[in-house]
Amino acid sequence: MKNSVIGVGRWGSFIAWYLGSLGKDVLLYGRENSQSFQNLKKNRKNEYVVLQEQVSLSSSLEEALSSDFIFISIPVQKFRSFCHEIRGKKVQGKIILCMKGLEITTGKRLSEIAKEEIGLDCAVLVGPGHAQSLVRGVPTCMLVDSEDEVLKERVVQGFSSDLIRLYRGHDLIGAEIGAATKNIIGLGAGMLDGFGYSEFKGALMARSAYEISQFIEALGGKGQSAYGLAHLGDYEATLFSKYSHNRLYGENFILGKTPSKRAEGVETLRAVYKIAQDKNLDLPICESLYQVLFEDKDPKEILKKLFSRPLKGEF
Repeated sequence: MKNSVIGVGRWGSFIAWYLGSLGKDVLLYGRENSQSFQNLKKNRKNEYVVLQEQVSLSSSLEEALSSDFIFISIPVQKFRSFCHEIRGKKVQGKIILCMKGLEITTGKRLSEIAKEEIGLDCAVLVGPGHAQSLVRGVPTCMLVDSEDEVLKERVVQGFSSDLIRLYRGHDLIGAEIGAATKNIIGLGAGMLDGFGYSEFKGALMARSAYEISQFIEALGGKGQSAYGLAHLGDYEATLFSKYSHNRLYGENFILGKTPSKRAEGVETLRAVYKIAQDKNLDLPICESLYQVLFEDKDPKEILKKLFSRPLKGEF
């Protein structure tokens, strides 16, 4: 069985390392002009992983697409253009999407884009996990979902281990929306950290899980998925971890520091806000964070107002 990983960032290089740790032959694809790819090609390591000997590197996209399983981890907003790039090529394997987010311009999920552009059902791999912890042997649980039940079963059976235990999902919409929006909540958690208001994270978690459950239902998914591994189950890794790019982005924003790492939650927030406006949805947390990041509203006043909202039932 041949396996490819497309994308040489933190998560892509980790996936290649993980597959190598399972004893599988892996081809890690990156563009020839990518500095990250050249560094891995020269040193076989980056700040996250040291690649095993069974992990080969290639800048041939055709070779990467010829594998049985193709794991993709690239920036979300570049995924449609990537699909355009491979549309005329022969995709021989099954695709597993390993990134989380929504397209800004359309609000579409990644599996929707893949089906629309290349006509394939993909699996998604979502849930908590940081490369820095996993390479040290700290185990986690993650979720696999797909409209293709056979593909979902093959991924769970073929790639689960003591390090990453894979569970079968039963709501692709909920899995993708939940995974994408947990990054938005991570931004809010970071802002609370920046102000020294970390105790408010409990309220943030309780309110946001409910808010996202309503959002998932409005988009045709199951609201209860917000309380599973794709969303609430990923809060510890996203809202508290020092490795969370989204949490750190929110904290740095409050502290006036320039973010050093990409935070997918920022772009996902724009997509969610647009959907909420188009569908007339009440998403107070997402709306508040949008006002802070894109409308230059005072973050302390906005967060104070958010946590002073009238109680409805428990919240």
